[in-house]
Amino acid sequence: MLHYLATWVRTLRREQGQDLAEYALLIALIAVVLILVIGALSGGLANTFNAVRNALENAGSNQIQP
Repeated sequence: MLHYLATWVRTLRREQGQDLAEYALLIALIAVVLILVIGALSGGLANTFNAVRNALENAGSNQIQP
């Protein structure tokens, strides 16, 4: 019985694969943050692009005719 307990304790102390799991969690966290940031900025970016587009369209129609 002591042999099985010692084997189980050694299994818990092994660190193989731990780095991979940590990297996967870190990548998942970064992905979630990026999705939230892009979602929050999408409305502002759309307004900015629309303002630039409208300014360019109006610039073409406000030219002085000779």
